[in-house]
Amino acid sequence: MKRLSIVIPCYNEAANLPLLLERFSRAIQRDDVEVILVNNGSTDDSAEVLQHLLPLYPFARCVEVPINQGYGYGILAGLAAAQGTFLGWTHADLQTDPNDVLLALDRLQPTALPDTLYLPETVYVKGQRRGRRLFDNLFTLGMSLFESLLLQTPLWDINAQPNLFHRRFYETWQAPPHDFSLDLYVYYLAKRQGLRVRRLNVQFPPRIHGESSWNTGLAAKWKFIQRTVRFSLSLRKNIGRHSLGSVVSCQKTNSKGTPGASSPKIKSQTESNVQITTQTPDSPAVSKSSYNRPQP
Repeated sequence: MKRLSIVIPCYNEAANLPLLLERFSRAIQRDDVEVILVNNGSTDDSAEVLQHLLPLYPFARCVEVPINQGYGYGILAGLAAAQGTFLGWTHADLQTDPNDVLLALDRLQPTALPDTLYLPETVYVKGQRRGRRLFDNLFTLGMSLFESLLLQTPLWDINAQPNLFHRRFYETWQAPPHDFSLDLYVYYLAKRQGLRVRRLNVQFPPRIHGESSWNTGLAAKWKFIQRTVRFSLSLRKNIGRHSLGSVVSCQKTNSKGTPGASSPKIKSQTESNVQITTQTPDSPAVSKSSYNRPQP
Protein backbone atom coordinates (compact mmCIF):
# COMPACT_ATOMS: atom_id res chain seq x y z
CA MET A 1 0.00 0.00 0.00
CA LYS A 2 1.23 3.47 -0.86
CA ARG A 3 1.34 6.24 1.71
CA LEU A 4 0.56 8.97 -0.82
CA SER A 5 -0.88 9.10 -4.32
CA ILE A 6 -0.48 12.50 -5.99
CA VAL A 7 -2.52 13.07 -9.15
CA ILE A 8 -1.31 15.48 -11.83
CA PRO A 9 -3.77 16.28 -14.63
CA CYS A 10 -1.88 16.99 -17.86
CA TYR A 11 -3.46 18.69 -20.84
CA ASN A 12 -0.98 19.44 -23.64
CA GLU A 13 1.96 19.55 -21.23
CA ALA A 14 4.42 17.56 -23.35
CA ALA A 15 7.12 20.24 -23.01
CA ASN A 16 6.84 20.26 -19.20
CA LEU A 17 6.71 16.50 -18.60
CA PRO A 18 10.48 15.73 -18.73
CA LEU A 19 11.36 18.40 -16.17
CA LEU A 20 8.28 17.59 -14.08
CA LEU A 21 9.28 13.94 -13.71
CA GLU A 22 12.92 14.84 -13.07
CA ARG A 23 11.98 17.25 -10.28
CA PHE A 24 9.68 14.71 -8.68
CA SER A 25 12.47 12.12 -8.82
CA ARG A 26 14.65 14.50 -6.81
CA ALA A 27 11.89 15.23 -4.31
CA ILE A 28 10.71 11.65 -3.72
CA GLN A 29 13.31 9.82 -1.65
CA ARG A 30 10.97 7.03 -0.55
CA ASP A 31 9.11 4.12 -2.13
CA ASP A 32 5.66 4.72 -0.63
CA VAL A 33 4.73 7.68 -2.85
CA GLU A 34 3.25 7.33 -6.31
CA VAL A 35 2.70 10.01 -8.95
CA ILE A 36 -0.27 9.48 -11.27
CA LEU A 37 0.01 11.52 -14.45
CA VAL A 38 -3.38 11.85 -16.13
CA ASN A 39 -3.03 12.42 -19.86
CA ASN A 40 -6.28 14.34 -19.90
CA GLY A 41 -7.25 14.16 -23.58
CA SER A 42 -4.07 15.91 -24.75
CA THR A 43 -3.75 16.70 -28.44
CA ASP A 44 0.02 17.27 -28.40
CA ASP A 45 2.80 14.67 -28.00
CA SER A 46 2.09 13.96 -24.31
CA ALA A 47 1.25 10.28 -24.89
CA GLU A 48 4.51 9.65 -26.74
CA VAL A 49 6.56 11.58 -24.19
CA LEU A 50 5.04 9.62 -21.31
CA GLN A 51 5.57 6.30 -23.05
CA HIS A 52 9.24 7.16 -23.47
CA LEU A 53 9.85 8.59 -19.98
CA LEU A 54 7.81 6.44 -17.61
CA PRO A 55 10.17 3.42 -17.67
CA LEU A 56 12.83 5.74 -16.20
CA TYR A 57 10.70 6.74 -13.21
CA PRO A 58 9.29 3.73 -11.30
CA PHE A 59 7.32 5.96 -8.90
CA ALA A 60 5.15 7.28 -11.75
CA ARG A 61 2.36 5.82 -13.84
CA CYS A 62 -0.16 7.16 -16.29
CA VAL A 63 -3.94 7.20 -16.61
CA GLU A 64 -5.18 7.90 -20.13
CA VAL A 65 -8.38 9.85 -20.66
CA PRO A 66 -9.01 9.72 -24.43
CA ILE A 67 -11.20 12.82 -24.65
CA ASN A 68 -10.83 15.85 -22.41
CA GLN A 69 -13.87 16.18 -20.16
CA GLY A 70 -12.51 18.93 -17.94
CA TYR A 71 -9.82 19.62 -15.35
CA GLY A 72 -11.81 18.10 -12.50
CA TYR A 73 -12.68 15.05 -14.56
CA GLY A 74 -9.00 14.30 -15.09
CA ILE A 75 -8.29 14.58 -11.37
CA LEU A 76 -11.21 12.31 -10.52
CA ALA A 77 -9.99 9.74 -13.05
CA GLY A 78 -6.59 9.76 -11.38
CA LEU A 79 -8.01 9.51 -7.88
CA ALA A 80 -10.13 6.53 -8.97
CA ALA A 81 -6.92 4.67 -9.84
CA ALA A 82 -4.94 5.81 -6.77
CA GLN A 83 -3.64 3.33 -4.20
CA GLY A 84 -2.52 5.68 -1.43
CA THR A 85 -3.82 6.12 2.09
CA PHE A 86 -3.44 9.85 1.49
CA LEU A 87 -4.49 11.41 -1.80
CA GLY A 88 -4.00 14.72 -3.49
CA TRP A 89 -3.34 16.65 -6.65
CA THR A 90 -1.24 19.45 -8.06
CA HIS A 91 -0.58 20.99 -11.47
CA ALA A 92 1.76 19.91 -14.26
CA ASP A 93 2.93 23.42 -15.17
CA LEU A 94 5.72 23.44 -12.53
CA GLN A 95 4.26 26.53 -10.88
CA THR A 96 4.02 24.36 -7.77
CA ASP A 97 7.30 22.85 -6.58
CA PRO A 98 7.16 19.02 -6.21
CA ASN A 99 8.93 19.45 -2.87
CA ASP A 100 5.82 21.24 -1.60
CA VAL A 101 3.86 18.01 -2.06
CA LEU A 102 6.17 16.22 0.37
CA LEU A 103 6.02 19.14 2.79
CA ALA A 104 2.23 18.91 2.63
CA LEU A 105 2.44 15.20 3.45
CA ASP A 106 4.52 16.05 6.53
CA ARG A 107 1.68 18.33 7.67
CA LEU A 108 -0.56 15.26 7.77
CA GLN A 109 1.64 13.26 10.10
CA PRO A 110 0.48 12.92 13.73
CA THR A 111 3.77 14.33 15.02
CA ALA A 112 3.15 17.53 13.05
CA LEU A 113 -0.20 18.18 14.71
CA PRO A 114 0.01 20.41 17.80
CA ASP A 115 -3.29 19.09 19.18
CA THR A 116 -3.47 15.33 19.62
CA LEU A 117 -7.25 15.42 19.19
CA TYR A 118 -6.69 16.00 15.47
CA LEU A 119 -5.99 12.79 13.58
CA PRO A 120 -4.56 12.76 10.04
CA GLU A 121 -7.95 11.54 8.80
CA THR A 122 -9.47 14.88 9.82
CA VAL A 123 -6.85 17.19 8.29
CA TYR A 124 -6.90 18.83 4.86
CA VAL A 125 -3.69 20.47 3.62
CA LYS A 126 -3.89 23.16 0.95
CA GLY A 127 -1.28 25.42 -0.56
CA GLN A 128 -1.35 29.20 -0.24
CA ARG A 129 0.31 30.97 -3.14
CA ARG A 130 3.06 33.55 -2.75
CA GLY A 131 4.95 35.57 -5.37
CA ARG A 132 2.03 36.16 -7.74
CA ARG A 133 1.28 39.23 -9.84
CA LEU A 134 -0.77 42.02 -8.27
CA PHE A 135 -3.65 41.53 -10.70
CA ASP A 136 -3.85 37.81 -9.93
CA ASN A 137 -3.84 38.53 -6.20
CA LEU A 138 -6.67 41.02 -6.62
CA PHE A 139 -8.64 38.50 -8.67
CA THR A 140 -8.12 35.87 -5.96
CA LEU A 141 -9.16 38.36 -3.28
CA GLY A 142 -12.39 39.17 -5.11
CA MET A 143 -13.31 35.55 -5.75
CA SER A 144 -12.45 34.54 -2.17
CA LEU A 145 -14.63 37.28 -0.68
CA PHE A 146 -17.51 36.49 -3.02
CA GLU A 147 -17.44 32.74 -2.31
CA SER A 148 -17.03 33.29 1.43
CA LEU A 149 -20.11 35.52 1.54
CA LEU A 150 -22.20 33.37 -0.78
CA LEU A 151 -21.43 30.08 0.95
CA GLN A 152 -21.17 31.64 4.41
CA THR A 153 -17.85 29.88 4.94
CA PRO A 154 -14.40 31.53 5.11
CA LEU A 155 -12.54 30.53 1.92
CA TRP A 156 -9.24 31.89 0.66
CA ASP A 157 -7.07 31.21 -2.41
CA ILE A 158 -9.47 28.52 -3.52
CA ASN A 159 -7.48 27.25 -6.51
CA ALA A 160 -4.13 27.02 -4.72
CA GLN A 161 -2.08 23.83 -4.97
CA PRO A 162 -1.24 21.26 -3.73
CA ASN A 163 -4.27 19.64 -2.08
CA LEU A 164 -3.74 16.64 0.23
CA PHE A 165 -6.20 14.68 2.37
CA HIS A 166 -7.02 11.24 3.72
CA ARG A 167 -8.77 8.67 1.54
CA ARG A 168 -11.73 8.61 3.92
CA PHE A 169 -12.51 12.23 3.09
CA TYR A 170 -12.40 11.43 -0.64
CA GLU A 171 -14.89 8.59 -0.13
CA THR A 172 -17.50 11.06 1.15
CA TRP A 173 -17.64 13.10 -2.07
CA GLN A 174 -20.96 13.06 -3.91
CA ALA A 175 -21.24 14.15 -7.56
CA PRO A 176 -18.17 16.42 -7.62
CA PRO A 177 -17.86 18.81 -10.61
CA HIS A 178 -15.72 17.99 -13.63
CA ASP A 179 -14.27 21.46 -14.23
CA PHE A 180 -12.17 23.92 -12.20
CA SER A 181 -14.96 24.10 -9.63
CA LEU A 182 -13.56 20.88 -8.16
CA ASP A 183 -11.09 22.97 -6.16
CA LEU A 184 -13.96 24.94 -4.64
CA TYR A 185 -16.10 21.84 -4.02
CA VAL A 186 -13.40 19.96 -2.13
CA TYR A 187 -12.20 22.97 -0.12
CA TYR A 188 -15.76 23.89 0.85
CA LEU A 189 -16.62 20.28 1.68
CA ALA A 190 -13.60 20.03 3.97
CA LYS A 191 -14.79 23.13 5.81
CA ARG A 192 -18.38 21.89 6.05
CA GLN A 193 -17.27 18.55 7.45
CA GLY A 194 -15.16 20.25 10.10
CA LEU A 195 -11.78 19.11 8.81
CA ARG A 196 -8.83 21.07 10.08
CA VAL A 197 -7.52 23.05 7.10
CA ARG A 198 -3.77 23.58 7.29
CA ARG A 199 -2.30 26.03 4.79
CA LEU A 200 1.16 25.64 3.28
CA ASN A 201 2.92 28.70 1.83
CA VAL A 202 4.14 27.92 -1.68
CA GLN A 203 5.97 30.06 -4.18
CA PHE A 204 4.15 30.53 -7.47
CA PRO A 205 6.61 31.35 -10.28
CA PRO A 206 5.66 31.83 -13.96
CA ARG A 207 5.18 28.81 -16.20
CA ILE A 208 8.38 27.46 -17.77
CA HIS A 209 6.81 26.10 -20.97
CA GLY A 210 3.55 26.65 -22.79
CA GLU A 211 0.48 28.60 -21.79
CA SER A 212 -2.32 28.04 -19.33
CA SER A 213 -5.27 26.16 -20.80
CA TRP A 214 -7.69 28.64 -19.22
CA ASN A 215 -5.93 31.72 -17.77
CA THR A 216 -5.34 33.45 -21.10
CA GLY A 217 -6.74 36.91 -20.42
CA LEU A 218 -9.72 38.87 -19.17
CA ALA A 219 -12.20 36.99 -21.36
CA ALA A 220 -11.01 33.66 -19.94
CA LYS A 221 -11.26 34.98 -16.39
CA TRP A 222 -14.78 36.23 -17.03
CA LYS A 223 -15.77 32.80 -18.35
CA PHE A 224 -14.18 31.20 -15.29
CA ILE A 225 -16.13 33.54 -13.02
CA GLN A 226 -19.43 32.69 -14.73
CA ARG A 227 -18.88 28.94 -14.40
CA THR A 228 -17.79 29.25 -10.78
CA VAL A 229 -20.74 31.44 -9.83
CA ARG A 230 -23.21 29.01 -11.44
CA PHE A 231 -21.71 26.11 -9.56
CA SER A 232 -21.57 28.07 -6.29
CA LEU A 233 -25.26 28.97 -6.55
CA SER A 234 -26.10 25.34 -7.21
CA LEU A 235 -23.93 24.25 -4.28
CA ARG A 236 -25.61 26.71 -1.95
CA LYS A 237 -29.05 25.64 -3.15
CA ASN A 238 -28.31 21.98 -2.46
CA ILE A 239 -26.77 22.47 0.98
CA GLY A 240 -30.05 21.84 2.73
CA ARG A 241 -31.26 19.14 0.36
CA HIS A 242 -28.48 16.62 0.30
CA SER A 243 -26.09 15.30 2.87
CA LEU A 244 -22.54 16.42 2.15
CA GLY A 245 -21.19 13.31 3.89
CA SER A 246 -18.60 13.28 6.63
CA VAL A 247 -15.34 11.57 7.50
CA VAL A 248 -16.94 10.29 10.70
CA SER A 249 -19.75 8.48 8.88
CA CYS A 250 -17.27 7.11 6.38
CA GLN A 251 -15.13 5.70 9.20
CA LYS A 252 -18.15 3.77 10.40
CA THR A 253 -18.95 2.26 7.02
CA ASN A 254 -15.40 1.67 5.85
CA SER A 255 -13.11 1.80 8.84
CA LYS A 256 -10.26 0.18 6.98
CA GLY A 257 -10.13 2.88 4.34
CA THR A 258 -9.35 0.21 1.78
CA PRO A 259 -7.71 1.62 -1.36
CA GLY A 260 -9.78 1.03 -4.45
CA ALA A 261 -13.06 0.76 -2.53
CA SER A 262 -16.18 1.85 -4.36
CA SER A 263 -17.31 5.41 -3.81
CA PRO A 264 -20.51 7.40 -4.43
CA LYS A 265 -18.64 10.34 -5.90
CA ILE A 266 -18.98 9.21 -9.51
CA LYS A 267 -22.55 8.05 -9.34
CA SER A 268 -25.57 9.78 -10.83
CA GLN A 269 -29.02 8.85 -12.04
CA THR A 270 -27.82 8.74 -15.64
CA GLU A 271 -24.39 7.33 -16.29
CA SER A 272 -22.19 6.28 -19.17
CA ASN A 273 -18.97 4.32 -18.90
CA VAL A 274 -15.75 5.91 -20.10
CA GLN A 275 -12.83 3.53 -20.33
CA ILE A 276 -9.71 4.61 -18.50
CA THR A 277 -6.38 2.96 -19.33
CA THR A 278 -3.38 2.86 -17.04
CA GLN A 279 0.19 2.59 -18.23
CA THR A 280 2.96 1.48 -15.89
CA PRO A 281 6.71 1.39 -16.50
CA ASP A 282 6.58 -2.40 -16.78
CA SER A 283 3.72 -2.78 -19.22
CA PRO A 284 2.00 -1.13 -22.15
CA ALA A 285 -1.25 0.72 -21.69
CA VAL A 286 -3.86 -1.76 -20.45
CA SER A 287 -7.45 -1.49 -19.33
CA LYS A 288 -7.49 -0.53 -15.67
CA SER A 289 -10.92 0.62 -14.64
CA SER A 290 -14.17 2.06 -15.82
CA TYR A 291 -14.99 5.57 -14.68
CA ASN A 292 -18.71 6.32 -14.56
CA ARG A 293 -19.35 9.75 -16.01
CA PRO A 294 -22.67 11.55 -15.50
CA GLN A 295 -24.27 12.60 -18.76
CA PRO A 296 -24.23 16.39 -19.32
